[in-house]
Amino acid sequence: MSVFSHVEFDRHEHVVFGHDKTTGLKAIIAIHDTTLGPALGGCRMWPYATDEAALRDVLRLSRGMTYKSALANLPLGGGKAVIIGDPRSGKSEALFQAMGDFVDSLGGRYITAADSGTGVAEMQIMAQRTRHVAGAGLREAFDGGTRDGDPSPSTAYGVFIGLKAAVKHRLGRDDLRGLKVAVQGVGQVGFDLARQLKEAGSELWVCDVFEGNLRRASEQLGATVVGPNDIYGLDVDVFAPCALGGIINPQTLEALRAPVIAGAANNQLADAELAEELRRRGCLYAPDYAINAGGIIDVCYERTGGTPAQLKAHIEGIGDTLRQIFERADAEGATTSAVADRLAHERLRAGR
Repeated sequence: MSVFSHVEFDRHEHVVFGHDKTTGLKAIIAIHDTTLGPALGGCRMWPYATDEAALRDVLRLSRGMTYKSALANLPLGGGKAVIIGDPRSGKSEALFQAMGDFVDSLGGRYITAADSGTGVAEMQIMAQRTRHVAGAGLREAFDGGTRDGDPSPSTAYGVFIGLKAAVKHRLGRDDLRGLKVAVQGVGQVGFDLARQLKEAGSELWVCDVFEGNLRRASEQLGATVVGPNDIYGLDVDVFAPCALGGIINPQTLEALRAPVIAGAANNQLADAELAEELRRRGCLYAPDYAINAGGIIDVCYERTGGTPAQLKAHIEGIGDTLRQIFERADAEGATTSAVADRLAHERLRAGR
């Protein structure tokens, strides 16, 4: 398995493979770019079919984190960690202590946080072995009260703000009442996004691989449940992917009818070239690493301080960033993905 010639290798600074024979830990940490600061990115746990699939994921995700932090105007670089294992059956305290040791071995060049398959509990275990972990403590949330270190509410709020900006730009609508939205994946982030859409008066269609998530969305939000293959072809205004990546591909694109794509999932496009096809079809795509930056903003504020009001204002800046991307894309006749990439590179060059 080659790294340097891998199709997703993008001059990453550091790619490290970790194994602990006692706990069975198999993990990869990728540091993409530390121009603006230490690399920060979540620790994902997933039962990857192959080691190559895990490598592909961590390389893509870490690069996305670099661009995400740059677009969000954060003093952070991009990194990511993946643990190869089933998050529903493969967790143990010893495993995450070993992962904490693995993170600590990088001396602070990489800071980890919760991601798909991990949460606050796992971050707290890792924090026993390293200080280079975020999202493990208690602090005040931007909407009042206190919560644990879970950044998912901030991610969902940022996506909600970004979705409104996309709807305004593409559909010319200032409010979301009666807006038809298909949400793919109603876990922590997807459900919270759906809740905010419901409160704004939107109509919801949802799918998920877990029955409990579907039942909650149906009972609490009045969402219509559809099959995982049917979510793409719905006659809706917005398709909001909030599960895993790679879901916009040649097959799903043929079925997709929504004029706006705005969701929380990372790496939504299976191939970067699909952005041009979306533009040609008149479908407005909100680049994933621009719209889902709320979580990384939250984690940064946890480490550096700041008031809930400051955090909320920073997250709401996601809407301004997306408006800039949409307007530049229209003016240049370019894809939103290409413009987002250029904007991130401009900020990286300024940082250098």
